[in-house]
Amino acid sequence: MGTRLAAMILAGGKGTRLQSLTKKVAKPAVSYGGKYRIIDFPLSNCANSGITSVGVLTQYESSELNTYIGNGEKWGLNGVRSLTSVLTPKETEEGSNWYLGTADAIYQNIDWLDRVDPEYVLILSGDHIYSCSYDPMLRKHIQTGSDCTISVYRVPMEEAPRFGILVANDKDEIVDFQEKPKKPISNLASMGIYIFTYKVLRSALLADHKKENSSHDFGKDIIPTMLREKRKLSVYLYEGYWKDVGTVASLHQANMDLLMSAGTTNLYTVQGDNRIYSEDAHSTPQYIGPRASVSDSLINQGAAILGKVRHSVVSGDVLIEEGASVINSVVMNGAIVRSGAKVSDAIIGPDTLIEKDEKINEERDGIALVVNGKAARL
Repeated sequence: MGTRLAAMILAGGKGTRLQSLTKKVAKPAVSYGGKYRIIDFPLSNCANSGITSVGVLTQYESSELNTYIGNGEKWGLNGVRSLTSVLTPKETEEGSNWYLGTADAIYQNIDWLDRVDPEYVLILSGDHIYSCSYDPMLRKHIQTGSDCTISVYRVPMEEAPRFGILVANDKDEIVDFQEKPKKPISNLASMGIYIFTYKVLRSALLADHKKENSSHDFGKDIIPTMLREKRKLSVYLYEGYWKDVGTVASLHQANMDLLMSAGTTNLYTVQGDNRIYSEDAHSTPQYIGPRASVSDSLINQGAAILGKVRHSVVSGDVLIEEGASVINSVVMNGAIVRSGAKVSDAIIGPDTLIEKDEKINEERDGIALVVNGKAARL
């Protein structure tokens, strides 16, 4: 199926709600789960689906992300019969153009898609946490003869106003779209995952580009226009774990969800062949000291734990000194927690130093974010 399907991963957003974590790095390159980056998930899903042509569209603070993606080798997408391309905004006769919206990003890379010449195009977000194969969604798209199939996720009705909501009939055909409605009539939230028949997508992008009043966005422009034109749009219901890590609190929760006691998801029960691939840092083995105390936690290679760790996710090359404690927290790569320090309900950014006897969120009021020694309570 992969020879018929090309994937385009939108990975250029600023991720401003992650605050200082994304000040100098794109959101898809942010650390997750002790050893991963967020971009590992959509790229691994593509690899597990047999997709051999993948474009990754980057923009904001993209240097580290571009280097990390490289030629796709980490995900097995650099072979003779596979292709991973990092696609950045480029200078044309019209000037140097930033991507104006999700649809404009794809429009600016129509030439790349034309060279790949796919029958179908899968459009993904680069900042969602989930593990799946896209094969069932593609099969449904083909079987129903749809112009566009949108993956949806059932959310509690009280949370529906936060999402783009799709309304479908008993044949799973989309009959209405509500953008963050105050009074939703459905709880089918769009996941921002689309499969288009390429000829239809190409025509829609060309038409949208000519509209001066368009925001050039799939949810705001392309999908509503296709509905008005009576195109056949269908929903595909996704029922696995999925998380949009758009805020510090949601990133913290997604990390906590990985712990075995959470019962929602973890990396040890990924079904079938849907493995998540990442960079091997070739660090030393993890070390748990003789007076250390560790429970209900993920500890990555290269970490040295001499103090106390409870219900936490600890990345590689982290040092937690004797007498220090880390509870219900995420400690990212290269951070150091000195002796006597107390860290609770927090995310500690990469290479951040927590000083001796320092107290981080001792009152456990929300989630604290500490990056480069600067704390912010959220």
